[in-house]
Amino acid sequence: MPNLKHIGRIKTNKRRAIVAYRTIPKDPYHALVILTESLPADEHDTLIKLVESPAGQEAYELAEAMSRSYLPDGRNMLAGFHSTGQLKKVSTKDIEMTPDTRTVIDLDKLNEIIAQQRGVSLEDLCVKPSSAQAPQSLRNTTAVQPVKTEEPIQTIAEPLTDDQLATKYRSDADKLYKEAKRLRDMAEELAPTKKTARKSTEGE
Repeated sequence: MPNLKHIGRIKTNKRRAIVAYRTIPKDPYHALVILTESLPADEHDTLIKLVESPAGQEAYELAEAMSRSYLPDGRNMLAGFHSTGQLKKVSTKDIEMTPDTRTVIDLDKLNEIIAQQRGVSLEDLCVKPSSAQAPQSLRNTTAVQPVKTEEPIQTIAEPLTDDQLATKYRSDADKLYKEAKRLRDMAEELAPTKKTARKSTEGE
């Protein structure tokens, strides 16, 4: 399995976290992350596909790729996660990055290594809030809900609109149809369906 950037977990409870920004303006000791288990299934799958894609892996900060990607309902991914409170502010010392099954490195240590390699300070690692590339979630980081990593993480899902619910149902139906077809194909490979020969009625 190749190394994958942007994938980590909360140290205390091992909950998976996708790191959108490794540091934030004026506060290099906190990151913005998405806790994957709190996402609806379709949004989760879309985010993971982006992380694993060339665009996600080539991005210095995953949020750069998120700002150019869309959720299944058509919303911009970065803006959508910010508006629904899915971007969480977490201390970098409470996050450990897991690029593969054998490697674990604390995010605060990783940031120090990256800063040393680039010859910059920790404060200079992040997009500046005044930059045109910085989303609203970075320009106003006080609006981002912090996560207390020593306590269980609880999320309250907002009710979906009729259009969002219909989109989800269609997506689930497509997935079920594809899965059913795959299982039928596997069954045919194992034991092809025996076609019953039609009896001739001639001469009766």
